[in-house]
Amino acid sequence: MDERLAVESFFDEPTNTVSHLVWDRDTRSGAVIDPVLDYDHRSGKASTESPRRILAKARSEGVRIDWVLETHAHADHLSAAPYIKAKTKAKIGIGEHIRQVQRIFRPVFNLTDVSGEGLEFDHLFKDGERFQIGTLAGEVMHVPGHTPADIAYKIEDAVFVGDTLFMPDYGTARADFPGGNARMLYRSIQRLLQLPDETRLFMCHDYKAPGRTDFAWETTVAAEKKNVHLAGKSEDEFVAWREKRDKELAAPLLLLPSIQANIRAGRLPEAESNGVRYLKIPIKLSEQEM
Repeated sequence: MDERLAVESFFDEPTNTVSHLVWDRDTRSGAVIDPVLDYDHRSGKASTESPRRILAKARSEGVRIDWVLETHAHADHLSAAPYIKAKTKAKIGIGEHIRQVQRIFRPVFNLTDVSGEGLEFDHLFKDGERFQIGTLAGEVMHVPGHTPADIAYKIEDAVFVGDTLFMPDYGTARADFPGGNARMLYRSIQRLLQLPDETRLFMCHDYKAPGRTDFAWETTVAAEKKNVHLAGKSEDEFVAWREKRDKELAAPLLLLPSIQANIRAGRLPEAESNGVRYLKIPIKLSEQEM
C-alpha cells in the first residue's frame, strides 16, 4: 500500500453512491471522484450538503483539489462537479467517449446546447493516459459496457472503478442503457481482474448484499475474482445471464434528470425569466393515445 495515497469516502444513502476524496499526503494535492449533488426528485429541491462535506474534509486536511474526476455520465444521481469547480477551480475530467453518450442523449431531450464533442468538460481522458495528483501517478482505463464512456482511474495501488463492478457479494453493473453492451462489460471486468490481486478497488455504489448489515465500497482484485455474477460463468454465459437480468430491471429513479445534467458536466440549465431552472421530462405517447 502506497503510504502517500490517502482516500476518504463519502456515502450518499439516498442514491447509494460513494464519492471519494483522494490526495497526496506529501504535496496535499487532491481530487474528488464522482461527487453527488443532493436532489429530491419529488420536490425538485437541490442542495450542496454532500459536496460541502467533501470540501470541509479537504480543508481540514489542507488539501488543494485540482481535479474532479467523473467515471462516466451517471444515470442515478446529479453530479456536483460544477459546485466543486466553482469553489476550488478544479478541472472536470471524464473519458473521451462522453462524446458518444452526448450524441445518444442529445436528441432524447432535444438539448440543442449540448456540444456532442465533450466541450462541456475541461479534459477528456484517453485510454492509457497518465496524469498526476501531486506525486501520485494516475492512469486511465477505458472500461466500457455499462456505458460506452466508462473509465476507471488507477491511482498508485488503488482503482476507482465507477459502476463497472459492485462489491463481490453484490455483482456487476447493468449493461442495457443506450450504448451499453454486456460483452464489452465482461471484457472490461476481465481487464480489471488482470491487475495484481492485492490491488485495491473502490466502488461507486453499494446496495448491501443479502445478509450484509453494513454498506461497503472497498475490496481487492482477489476478492472480485469470486464475484457472485462472474464465478463459474464463461463469457457467453455471463452475457446471456446479464442480458436476461437487465430486461427485468426498472429504470433508475433519477435517470431522466441525471443524464441531461451529467452530459453537460453536471451543469443545470440556465434559469428562465422567472429565475427558475427546469429539467425536461420526455413523454412517450403512441398516436392512438394522443
